[in-house]
Amino acid sequence: MSQEPELALQLRRLKLSGILETLELRMLESQQNQLDYKTFLSLLLQDELDARQVRKIQKLIRDARFGQELTLENFDFTWAPYLNRTQIRELATGVFISQGEGIILVGPPGTGKTHLAKAIGHEACRKGYTVLFYKFHQLFAELLRADSNGTIDRFLNKLIHCDLLIVDDFAFKKIDQKNSEFLYSIVDARYGTRSIILTSNRAMTDWMNVFPDPVIAGAILDRLAHQAHQIQLKGESLRKKLTTKNRKQDL
Repeated sequence: MSQEPELALQLRRLKLSGILETLELRMLESQQNQLDYKTFLSLLLQDELDARQVRKIQKLIRDARFGQELTLENFDFTWAPYLNRTQIRELATGVFISQGEGIILVGPPGTGKTHLAKAIGHEACRKGYTVLFYKFHQLFAELLRADSNGTIDRFLNKLIHCDLLIVDDFAFKKIDQKNSEFLYSIVDARYGTRSIILTSNRAMTDWMNVFPDPVIAGAILDRLAHQAHQIQLKGESLRKKLTTKNRKQDL
């Protein structure tokens, strides 16, 4: 076995794929610039650290279950000129997560709520935060499934301890008492320490009607609204605008 295949095998066994991927390039760079051994080793180690960070972020994004990838880079603010770009970009830094604050995005369908929620969640993953994304109906379907198969405690623990929980289409339809109690457990445990992003087509004043018990509803909504950045989206559906634009381009 020649020296290079043996070295590659050693790097694989040590799980140093970042070094393996850049080794030839670094060797060439070292020869051309006459790098000393310490500098050469430092560059290789930094390559490994960078590769591990990329893999970590990719895993966080996969585990978040965003579905379609929507980021701030592909959000067109010209479609929503009323939005405070500075506020959105400040939220995307993740400071609100470190402070245990929430975000509530409310507005008509198609105005960009889901896109912004996913984009902020995507930025959170890039910064190393754990994120979970659920549609409102999907969250409760999975809660009931976990309750029926005996894994509810584990699932609740997952929902409670992730750094950022995103619930899309909040208050989409009425929920029963059991799901109300599950939601209260999640919101109460996260209150003041871990962040939640909600998007909703309904005004917050209509959210009470979603719950069967006004007492538990008040307790949930009070905790959700407290220390939450509330952002109102408005205007015509962006999806409708894009469809109209694409049709015109096809003419």
